Amino acid sequence: MASASLRSSVQGQPFNDVLNELHAHTFTGVPGESDPFTLSELDREYIAYALALYYQCDHCSQYHGRAIERLRKELNCVDWDWQAEMVKLILFLRTSHDTISTLEWKGWMEAWRSFAERIHHHHFGLGCNIAYAIGIARADEHLMTVAFKSLTILFADENTLLGAIRDIDRVVVFMKAATSKNRTDPMLRKQLQSRGIQV
Repeated sequence: MASASLRSSVQGQPFNDVLNELHAHTFTGVPGESDPFTLSELDREYIAYALALYYQCDHCSQYHGRAIERLRKELNCVDWDWQAEMVKLILFLRTSHDTISTLEWKGWMEAWRSFAERIHHHHFGLGCNIAYAIGIARADEHLMTVAFKSLTILFADENTLLGAIRDIDRVVVFMKAATSKNRTDPMLRKQLQSRGIQV
């Protein structure tokens, strides 16, 4: 009886419809409704992919990885090993100021600047955008400050800076919800199935 009241998702279709609309506002835009984007769709997809790696959500990393490949092909982007570099980027960004010594943080900063510059040569501002996103995601003021300083150089115009930060923040807000949902849905389904509820 309970299975008849649930639809094809644990959360129900109205909730999923809202998530789908939020996805559109975050990545592709809704004509006549969405605020204009500052960062490109490819920028936003790279950020989403990085957050999917950071939160270890296979569903999201596959989805956003395919979107990146599609956009890179459409834009005829120069080839680079972006997936391997993203893994290295995430490894860098797992380090937290509060878990290492002052000397280690100084060494991390030097290594980070060099690595972010290398990534920047492949894709404008990518390392800083992702660092800021992960800083927001884990409420890490030190990482946000490091990334913000770089963003103010990349986006010297105040309106452009604000637009870039809004775009980054929107991706974070969407992805934190999406990675949680996509990682826990299989567990929820399994638990519901143990009670004979099919979703």
